[in-house]
Amino acid sequence: MQHVNQQGTTRRMVLRGGAAAGTAAALGAAGIFAAGTAGAATTAASGNQGLPYPSGVTDTSHCTPGAAAVFRGFFTAKSEHDLTALMSYFSRADTTYIDACLGISLPSWQAVASTFAAAFASAPASAVSYPLRIVGDTRSAAVELVDTPDFFVPQELRALSSVTFDSHGKIIRWVDYWDGRSALIQNTIASTYPADFKDSEQNADPAAVRAAQKLQAAFAAGDAAAAVALMSYDVVHEDLAARTRVRGQEQARRYYARALGRLPYGPGAALVHADGGRQGGGYEWSAAPVAAPMRRGHTCVELDQAGQISRLTAIYDSSLLTYAAYQSLAGLAAEAPLS
Repeated sequence: MQHVNQQGTTRRMVLRGGAAAGTAAALGAAGIFAAGTAGAATTAASGNQGLPYPSGVTDTSHCTPGAAAVFRGFFTAKSEHDLTALMSYFSRADTTYIDACLGISLPSWQAVASTFAAAFASAPASAVSYPLRIVGDTRSAAVELVDTPDFFVPQELRALSSVTFDSHGKIIRWVDYWDGRSALIQNTIASTYPADFKDSEQNADPAAVRAAQKLQAAFAAGDAAAAVALMSYDVVHEDLAARTRVRGQEQARRYYARALGRLPYGPGAALVHADGGRQGGGYEWSAAPVAAPMRRGHTCVELDQAGQISRLTAIYDSSLLTYAAYQSLAGLAAEAPLS
């Protein structure tokens, strides 16, 4: 499976190249890719018509119209490989972009610009990126997204990212979370893994923060009943890394009773950053010791009109686990034998 390592190295090389790049290189690249700016702006303002990525696939039921518009413009620019338009969404004064699975941090606007310039330069026109779901508002949001295989040949990348904006509506913090096993990539935790994820840069609605705090407190305590008490009757629990989907309070309660002690967001895990609006968002967590060497993960939380959790989606890098440990996590969704 040589192609697996090649794909992982390609993404890693692009990100590391951006992290090492200087201001001059980034600004030079911005000029090279400036041609598409007007077209991207027109497309972003025209609703769902003329999108360069599949239309009608983005769930915006739990985000504000403003957030939907911002990310429509962002992913339009990214899919059109329009660097100037794309970088207009980031704060020049304060931008951090982190791949939490590869453990690579881009600490500035210039580094982010260089990274996207390199990706656009090597990607064919068929390489597109689009949001599947947006949960939050124009202060912060959780975004489930797809990078098609042409961006990082030969595998697609499906991420659940945490995005934070400043008071001017510019992105100051973007952290990608994805599962290496799902992308057929074996990741490792290196000594260079970032120690600072800018977790203090938080701009979330109090409703999203409270929901995240209460849920993770119940998970950390291994308290299935307390967790389910926060949820709607028809709650959906998804674990994208373990390929698990459980529906309804009763199924969720039984699943948590079996699984919490072995999940990376269970006992020993802690909330480290929250994002989102009144309809929900997400929260990043430090992993439980049972999941070592894993460091972090991300959980998206949707809230219903009563403020109860109607859907939660967790993602983390299961490629860091042994295959036996991964199989064990996936098997936790199975019910006990029936008498």
